[in-house]
Amino acid sequence: QVQLVESGGGLVQAGGSLRLSCTASGRTFSINAMGWFRQAPGKEREFVTTISWNNGITYYADSVKGRFTISKDNAKNTVYLQMNSLKPEDTAVYYCAADLYSGSYYPPLDEYDYWGQGTQVTVSS
Repeated sequence: QVQLVESGGGLVQAGGSLRLSCTASGRTFSINAMGWFRQAPGKEREFVTTISWNNGITYYADSVKGRFTISKDNAKNTVYLQMNSLKPEDTAVYYCAADLYSGSYYPPLDEYDYWGQGTQVTVSS
């Protein structure tokens, strides 16, 4: 199993920045990719970004390209989400997730095996 603990959410004004962290423990040697997803009230959970654990290949949703950056520190088993130029529409609960078995650089949502508890990000206008 893999346990994921997120931190770094909060309230920020539009145009501001936040950095989320997600630290993994357990079978971290099995991780193929780590992703960030978000879910706004009344909406489905949506993909934000993902990073391949071994070679760092990244993918981003169009809505966050150029504003958000995913990075990782393998030694700390931690993935980060730097969010800049935040907009009110970025308001959501953000979840990190670990994919162990898909072998894909861009796993779909249902391929992720473990999820964090979520952290609230609120962007005021």
